[in-house]
Amino acid sequence: MKLFLVTAILLSTFCMNGQTIDSVSIKQVDSLIKVSKALISKQDYEKAQEINADAEKIALEKLGRYSAEYAKSCFNKGLLYFLKGKYVEAEKWYLESKEIREKVFGKAHPDYAWCLNNLANLYITIGDFEKAESLHLEAKTIREKALGKEHRDYARSLNNLATLYFFTGNYEKAEPLYLEAKNIREKTLGKENPDYAGGLNNLASLYSRMGNYEKAEPFFIEAKNIQEKTLGKENSDYAGSLNNLAILYENMGNYEKAESLYLESKAISEKVFGNEHPDHAISINNLASLYLEMGNYEKAAPLFLEAKNIKEKTLGKENPEYAGGLTNLGILYYKIGNFEVAELMQLEALAIKEKILGKEHPDYGLSLNNLANIYSEMGKHEKAEQIYLNLEVILNKAFGDERPLYAIENLSDLYAVQKRFSELEPLLIKKMYLEQAKISDGALFLSERELASYISTFQKNGDRLGAYMLDLSSAKALYLNELYYNHVLFQKGFLLYSAARLNTAVLSNPESEAINLRLKGYRRRLATEYSKPISERKAISELEEKANDIEKELARFIVGYVEAARQVKWQEVQRALKKGEAAIEFLHFKVNFPVKTDSSMYAVLLLKPGTFQPKFIPLFEEKSLDSILQTKGERRLEYVNDLYTFSSRGVSPVQEKRRSLVELIFKPLEKELDGITTIYYSPSGLLHRINLDAIPVSETETLADRYNLVELNSTRQLVIPTIVKNTTNDAVLFGGIRYDVDTTLISNQPIFATRTESQLSFNQINSQSRGGSWDYLPGTEREVNAIEKIMTSGGIKTTLKKGYDGTEEAFKNIGANNASSPRILHIATHGYFFPDPKEKNSKTIFGDDEPVFKLSDHPMLRSGLIMAGGNITWKGEKTLEGREDGVLTAYEISQMNLSNTELVVLSACETGLGTIQGNEGVYGLQRAFKIAGAKYLIMSLWQVPDKQTSLLMTTFYKKWLENKMNISDAFHAAQKELRDIGLDPYQWAGFVLVE
Repeated sequence: MKLFLVTAILLSTFCMNGQTIDSVSIKQVDSLIKVSKALISKQDYEKAQEINADAEKIALEKLGRYSAEYAKSCFNKGLLYFLKGKYVEAEKWYLESKEIREKVFGKAHPDYAWCLNNLANLYITIGDFEKAESLHLEAKTIREKALGKEHRDYARSLNNLATLYFFTGNYEKAEPLYLEAKNIREKTLGKENPDYAGGLNNLASLYSRMGNYEKAEPFFIEAKNIQEKTLGKENSDYAGSLNNLAILYENMGNYEKAESLYLESKAISEKVFGNEHPDHAISINNLASLYLEMGNYEKAAPLFLEAKNIKEKTLGKENPEYAGGLTNLGILYYKIGNFEVAELMQLEALAIKEKILGKEHPDYGLSLNNLANIYSEMGKHEKAEQIYLNLEVILNKAFGDERPLYAIENLSDLYAVQKRFSELEPLLIKKMYLEQAKISDGALFLSERELASYISTFQKNGDRLGAYMLDLSSAKALYLNELYYNHVLFQKGFLLYSAARLNTAVLSNPESEAINLRLKGYRRRLATEYSKPISERKAISELEEKANDIEKELARFIVGYVEAARQVKWQEVQRALKKGEAAIEFLHFKVNFPVKTDSSMYAVLLLKPGTFQPKFIPLFEEKSLDSILQTKGERRLEYVNDLYTFSSRGVSPVQEKRRSLVELIFKPLEKELDGITTIYYSPSGLLHRINLDAIPVSETETLADRYNLVELNSTRQLVIPTIVKNTTNDAVLFGGIRYDVDTTLISNQPIFATRTESQLSFNQINSQSRGGSWDYLPGTEREVNAIEKIMTSGGIKTTLKKGYDGTEEAFKNIGANNASSPRILHIATHGYFFPDPKEKNSKTIFGDDEPVFKLSDHPMLRSGLIMAGGNITWKGEKTLEGREDGVLTAYEISQMNLSNTELVVLSACETGLGTIQGNEGVYGLQRAFKIAGAKYLIMSLWQVPDKQTSLLMTTFYKKWLENKMNISDAFHAAQKELRDIGLDPYQWAGFVLVE
C-alpha cells in the first residue's frame, strides 16, 4: 500500500498566551507544561502525561479551575489523549479547556481559538466533518479579528480548514485557502521557513490528488529544497518530501526519478528511525512497490521481505500492516509464477485479516481475490470459481451496489476461458450497469482530468467485449453486440457530454457555480464513505439526502442537466435513423482473449433502421493502418498525396498484401451499405487522423461522392444533439496576427482567466504552412478580410482581431462575465500539437530542446493555438507583467463558455490532432471546444498550406451564407470544388467537419 506522507493538520499548542501575573505557581505550571511538550515532541507520551498531571494538580489547587494555567494543562492533556488515540477522553479535556478559556478570556481571544482549532482536528479524525468545519470557521474568524490577516496563526487556520476540505474531497474550496495561507507565510515568515515548506507540501499534495501533476511538481520540489536548507537532509520531514515527490513521479511514469528519490528517502529513514522501525518499513515497501510496477522482481523481493520482517518484529504477526506485507509478497510470487509460495502467503494474510478485520473489510476481500486468481492460474477452476462467488456475496453484503467489481470481472474471465457463454453474458450485463453507475456518480464530482483517469480503469472491459466478439459466434453470444453498442455509447458520449453541459451551464451563472461546488463536495464525501464497508460508513443517509437536494436545485438552474445525465441505448439511436441512413460506431480494442496478445483490432458496430440488432464487423489489425500512416515531417506533402490518391496504394508491412484505406475501412462494410446514402459515424483510435470524405474509391470518385458522411463524437448525438441558442447573429474573426510583441502598446482589455505560468524553451522550425515557426501569415489577413465581406453582406455583425489585437486576452474575454459567445468563431493562426512524450517512437517536428508543453503529462496542454505576442513565450523569454503569454492551450479553451457558438473554424495546422485516449477519443482542441459548448468544428489533420486554406475557407462561407446551404453540405461542396479545379489532396483534404 502506498502512503502519502501529507504534512497536514497542525496540532501545535505553542504560541499560547498565559496570564501576566508573576507568581510561583504560574511559573511552576508553565515550566512543567514546557517539559511535557518537549517529551511529546520525543513521542514519550507516558512520561509527558505524568509531568502534565503534576502541572494540572498545582494549577487546580493553587490557581483554581477557572484559571489560564489550569486551562493549559487540560488542553495539553487533551492533546496527549489525542496522540494516544483515545478520542473520547481527548474530547472531554479539550471541551473542559474550551469552557474555561471562554469564561476567562471570552470568545474573541486567540487562546480560545486554539481550543476550537484542536477540537476541530479531533472531529476530523473521528469523521465528524460538520462539527469540524464549524469550529475551524469560528477559529479563523476570531484570529482574523484579533490578530489580522497577516498573522501566522491566521495562516494556520486557513491551512487547517483547507486540510478539512482536502480530506472531505472538496478540492475547490481547499485550493484558495492553501494559496492564501502560502502567501501569508511567505510574507510574514519568508520562504526559508519549515512552516512555509509544510504549506507548499500540502498544496502539492492537493494538486497531486487532483491529478494536476504540472502544478504539484514545482511545489513539492520547492518544499524539499527549503526543508533541506532549514532542517537538513537527516530529517524525517525532508524524507517525507522525497517520498511524496517519488510517488508523484511514479504516477507520472518517470520511474528513474522515482527510484532515486525512494532510495534517498529510505537511507534517511534508516538513519533517523533505525532499520527496525515501522516508518522505515514504509520507505522500503514503497521502493519495493515501484520495482514491482517496473517488473524488476529481483530487486522487489528482498525489499518486500525486509519490510515484512520489520513489521513482524515491531508490530507482531497479528497486525494489518504485517498482513499487508504478506499480501505484497504473495503478489510478487504470483507475478513470477511461483504459485505455491504465493498461495501460502495469501492464505496466511487471509487468516490474519479475518481475525483482526473481519470478513467484511475491503482488505480481506482483496486477499480472497488474490487467492482465487492464483487458483485460476494453477488450473484449479472449481476452487477459484467458488471463491469468486463467495467473494461477490461478501462484497455485495459489505458494500451493496457500490461494491468493487473485481470479483465479477475475474469470474467473467474464468467463464470465458471455460466457454460457459450462458453464464458469461448475464454477468457482463450486470458488470456493465454497475460500472456505468460508478462512472455516472464520478462525473458529478470529479474534475475532467480525474474523470479521464478514472474511466481509463474501465478501458479493459471494452477490450474484453471486442475480443469476445471476435472469438465467439453470434449463436453463442446473442446479445453481446447489443451490450457492446450500449457500452460504446456510454463510454464515447456520456462523459464528454456531461462535462460540456455542466461546464458551460455552470460557468454562465455564478449562483449555479456555487451550487455545483457544494454538490461536488458532498459527492466526494459520499464516494469516500461508499469505499468503506457498510458497517463502517458514517452519515450516509444524511449525505445522500443533501446531495440529492442540491442536485435537484442545480437541475432547476441548468437547462439540459437531466438530459446530460441520461444514458442512451442502441434502440434509441436506431429509432432516430431515417430510411437510407446508417449509424456506425468504429471500435478499436486490444485482443486479450482467449490469450493476451499485443495485437489491436479495429471493427465496427453497424446500425440500420429495422434491423434486429447492431451488426459487429471486424475490419483490420492496427498495424495495417499504422503502417499506412507512418510518415516523417519532411515528407508531409508526398505522404498525404500518396494516402489520398487512388493510383497510389499506400504503404503496408512487409510480407503483407498492399492495401489502401478504402480496402481497410470500407470494403468490409460495402455489402451492408446497399441503399444507404447518409452515414453518421464516430471514429476511434487512429481513424481520428483520417479524412474519410477524401478516401478515393476510383480515379474520379471519393467516399464523399457516394455517401453523405457526417462525423460525430458519438452516435449518441442522434438522440441528444448539441443545442445552440443563436441569441445573436455575430462573428469574431482572428487573423493576420503578429506573433512578436509590440511593447509600445499596453492592452486595456481586462483579464478574466488565469495566465499560464510556465518558463518555456521552444525551438523554431521553418515552414510556409500554418504551423512550425511562428512567422506572420499574410494569407490569414486576406482570409479574414474576405470572410468579413461575405459575412457583412449576409447580415452578420463581425469583429476583427488582427495584428497585435489578436491576443490571448481578447480570446478569453469571449463569453466571459455571462456574456453571450458569438455565433461564429473563426481563428486563422498557427497551431501546435505535441504527442505524448511517454509513447514509444514519439517524434515531433521540433528539435531536441524539450519544451514544457511537449513534456506535459496533461494532453490538453500539448495542443493549442498561438496568439499575438506568442513568440516571446515560445522562445523562453519573459512575458509582459500581468499579461497572458500568447500560447492558448486546449485546457484553457475548455474552461470557457461557448455554448451560444454554432461554428468554430480552426484555420490552423494540426488542430484536429491530439492524444488519443481509449474510448474518449482525441484529447486536444477538438475536445476543448466541445466541452466549451460549440456545436460544429472545422479542424485540420496536417500542416495545411496558407494560400489554399484561405481559398477553401472563403469558398465554404460563400456556399453557407450566400448560397444558403447547411454547414455540412457547404463544407463538402467547398472541398469538392477545390478538388475539381485540380488541387491535390494535400491542398484540400486537410480539414474535417465534426458535429
